[in-house]
Amino acid sequence: MIAHPARAVNWGGKENMATILILLIYLCFVSMGLPDSLLGSAWPAIYQGMNVPVSAMGIVTILMSSGTVISSFLSDRLVRKFGTGLVTVVSTLLVAVSLFGFSFARSLLALCLWALPYGLGGGSIDAALNNYVALHYKSRHMSWIHFFWGVGAAVSPSIMSAILLRGELWTSGYRIVGIIQGIIGVLLLLSLPIWKKSIPADEEKKAAKLSFPQVLALPGAKQILIAFFCYCALESTAGLWAASYMTLHKGIDAESAAAWASLFYLGITAGRFLNGLIADRVGNRRLVRIGQGIVLVGILFLLLPLGKTGSFIGLILVGLGDAPIYPCLLHETPVNFGRENSQAIMGKQMACAYIGSTLMPPLFGLIAEKINISLYPLYLLLFALLMIFMSEKMNRIVLENAPGPAGETEKISRQEKARRRREEAEKYQRQRIAAEETLPYDVNRFRH
Repeated sequence: MIAHPARAVNWGGKENMATILILLIYLCFVSMGLPDSLLGSAWPAIYQGMNVPVSAMGIVTILMSSGTVISSFLSDRLVRKFGTGLVTVVSTLLVAVSLFGFSFARSLLALCLWALPYGLGGGSIDAALNNYVALHYKSRHMSWIHFFWGVGAAVSPSIMSAILLRGELWTSGYRIVGIIQGIIGVLLLLSLPIWKKSIPADEEKKAAKLSFPQVLALPGAKQILIAFFCYCALESTAGLWAASYMTLHKGIDAESAAAWASLFYLGITAGRFLNGLIADRVGNRRLVRIGQGIVLVGILFLLLPLGKTGSFIGLILVGLGDAPIYPCLLHETPVNFGRENSQAIMGKQMACAYIGSTLMPPLFGLIAEKINISLYPLYLLLFALLMIFMSEKMNRIVLENAPGPAGETEKISRQEKARRRREEAEKYQRQRIAAEETLPYDVNRFRH
C-alpha cells in the first residue's frame, strides 16, 4: 500500500486566522476581568494593613475609572495610529506593570499612583477589541468575549481568597495576578504578526477622525451614549447594593444576602454564554428588547411584597436581563453609525458606560443614607426606563436618517416611516443572518 501524504493545514488561511484571533481576544477578555474584581476582594486586608478608612477604596476606584474614561475617549486615535494589535499588547502589559506596582504598595498614596495607569490600560483595550469584534465577527462572539470577562472576574477573588486563607499578605495575590497578566501580555506580543496579517494595513487608518462634537452630531449618537450610561448605572448599582438591600430592607442575614447577591453576577455571566448560542438567529435588537423586558420583570419582583423568594427571583431576572443588552448594543455600533465611524463612537460609548458605573452607585449610597434603602428598586427602574426610551429613540432616528436611493435623507410621513421600519426590521434580520456566514463581513451592507 502507498501511504497518502498528510494534507498540510493552512494556518495562514483567512478562516483559520479569524479563528486564532478570536481565541486570542477571548484570552484578552479573561485578562481584563482578572484585575477588575481584585481590589474589592483584597480591600478588607488592605485598609486594615495600611490603617486607612474603609471609604478610601472610593478614591482608588475613582482614579482607576478616570484613567479608563480618558483612554476610552482617546482609543480611536490610538487605534488609527498604532493598530488594534499593538494597542492591545501595550495596554495588557501596562495593566500587568500596574498590578505589580500594587503588590509593592505600602501606602494609600502608592495605590493611587498605580491606579491611574491601570485605568489607562483597561479603557483603550476594551474599546479597541469591542470595535474589532463588532466589525469582523458574528454577534455570538461579542456575547462570549464578555462571558470570558466574567470568567476572569470570578477567578481573581478566588486567588486572593486562597492567598489570605494561607496567611499570606494581599500583595502576593496581586503579584500572582500580575504574573498571569504579564504572561498573557507576552503571548499577545508574540501574536502581533497574526494581528497584522488579519487586519489590512489601511483599514484602521481609514477610520473617520471625529471630534467629540462631531460624534454627538451623528444621528442617534446622543441617545445611545445616554443608553450606555444608564445601562452601566443600572448594572453596577444592582450588583453593588443588592446585598445591603436584602439585609437592611428585606431582613435577610448578611451571609445569605451576599450569596444571593452573587447570583446577580452569575445571571449576567451565564446569560451571556447562553445569549451567544442564540444571538445570530434572534438578532441583536430583538435580544436587547427581550433583555430589557426581563429586567423590568425582575425589578417588578423586587418592588412587589413577594417576600424573600420574590427578591431572590428578581435579582436573578435582573442579571439575566442585563446579559444580552450590553454586548448586543456594542455589536450594533457599525450597523447604526457606519463602519468608518465605529471606532470613534465605540470609545465614547465605553467612556459613558464607565462614567455611569462610577458615579451612580455612590449616588444611590447617599440616597440610601439620607432617605431610605427601600428606594433601590425604584432607582433601578428609573435607569431601566430611561435606557429603553433612549435605545428605542436611537433606533428610530437611525432609521429615519437612512440614505435614500440617491444617498440623501428622505422626508416622509410618520405612517410611511412606521411601515418602512417594520419592513426594514424583517429585511435586516434576514440579510444579516445570511451574510454573517462569511468572516469578516462588510457591515455597511446592513446600515439602516
